[in-house]
Parts: sequence; structure tokens; C-alpha cells
Amino acid sequence: MTTTPNANPQPKTTTEKAKPPMPTAPRPRALDYSRTTATAARVLRQLGHDPRTIALLILIPCVMLFLLRYVFDGSPRVFDAIGASLLGIFPLITMFLVTSIATLRERTSGTLERLLAMPLGKGDLIAGYALAFGTLAIIQSALATGLAVWFLDLDVTGSPWLLLVVALLDALLGTALGLFVSAFASSEFQAVQFMPAVIFPQLLLCGLFTPRPDMHPALEAISNVLPMSYAVDGMNEVLLHTDMTASFVRDAAIVAGCALLVLTLGAATLRRRTT
Repeated sequence: MTTTPNANPQPKTTTEKAKPPMPTAPRPRALDYSRTTATAARVLRQLGHDPRTIALLILIPCVMLFLLRYVFDGSPRVFDAIGASLLGIFPLITMFLVTSIATLRERTSGTLERLLAMPLGKGDLIAGYALAFGTLAIIQSALATGLAVWFLDLDVTGSPWLLLVVALLDALLGTALGLFVSAFASSEFQAVQFMPAVIFPQLLLCGLFTPRPDMHPALEAISNVLPMSYAVDGMNEVLLHTDMTASFVRDAAIVAGCALLVLTLGAATLRRRTT
């Protein structure tokens, strides 16, 4: 005898209810004060255990200015002409070098990957680094400016405080550039190689060696879009004018705007680790 299957099978009943979806962790805000300051404090603690880096950041610009003053000991007017410009260039170079290497070291060691796995946004990380290195930049710029004006007799017509403002903006620009280019390097050696590509063209075209209007028109056009050119122009405004001029305000605003733009790009291109 054959059996026929039930034509109307009863549907299976389930006693389990569908589990609600797991709640997702809220995305961190673009920028949070407590996370930013905590990141800055961590970076400063780490730098505190590396006296060689502290010496490079704070003392090297002062040493370079000291050497430059006595290289032109027989021609003090030459030091007066280029000393103010180099007062802004030296901090930019040192901050670029140290920041790019320090950020790359954090990424290659896996520190950035662990930090970004926490409720820490890229903006918090970049702002924290900028705040930490910016604190050192204030110390660096203040020492270099004080040394040049009050000990090396740098003759400036304007206020030394305006020199300090431009030197600080240059140091912050160097920090921003270092954070940005570190995203494109896979080793500390490559980070150092970015200096000839990023810093040296600006150094040659900023007007330090010859006035920018005397350059080839193509090079002058390129120099007009490089931030170091406006840093040198701002220093020269302080060197030649007793009061704050509109050109000085424009130059300082351009340098500050470039630093902010590069920091934003650095947050957008930040990678967790080097592959």
C-alpha cells in the first residue's frame, strides 16, 4: 500500500521571535574638545621621552640663526635683510621634518590603527597632533624671535611681536604640511625624501634669494601660489614698516588659511596604517 503525502501540510510554527538588530556605535563627531586635548597630551608625553626631538624642534632654529649672524659678521646689513625671512623659514622646515616622521612612525607601529578603532575621529587625531606640535611651535618661535631681535641685534622697523606671529604661523604651516605628506610615505626615509619635493621649491621661489618680480614670469606665477612666499612677504613687511599694514594682514591670513586647508586635507587622506 502506498501513502499519499498530506495535501495540506500545516506550516511550522516558530516560538522564537526575530532578534532586534544590534545597535551600532554612534559615529564620533567631526571634532571633540576632550578627545583632541587627550590626543595632544599623549603626543606631548611621548615627545617628552625623546630629548633629541625636543632639541631639534626648539634649539636648531636658534643655532642656525646664531651661525647665520656671525657668518655675516662683517656685513650686518645682510643679516638684517635675510634674517627676518629665515626666522620664519627655519621653524617651517624643522616642524615639517619632525611632524612627518613622528606621524609616520605612529602609523607604521600600528598606533593609529588602534586609536582609530576607538571613538576617535580623524579630525580629532589631526587636531590633536596640530595642537601638540603647535604648542612646541610657540616655544620654538618665541625663542628664535627673542634670540634674533634682542641678542643678535636683528634690526626691524616694526614690532617684534609681529615677527613672532608670522614665525608661529610658519611653524604651524610646517606642521600641517608634515601631517599631510606623511599619508603618502611608507617609510621614514620616504618621509624625508618629501622635503626636496615640498620645501625646497618653495625655498627657491619665495623671494629670499631674489625679488619675485625679477624671476621668469612662469616661476613668478608659481611662487604666487606657494605659501612660503607670503610668509617671506609678511616678514619683509615687518622689516620695513613701523605699523601693521594691509599687506601684512593679507600675507598672514594666506599663510594661516593654507595651514588650515592642508590640515583639512591631512584629515581626509589619513590612513590607519601603512600597507
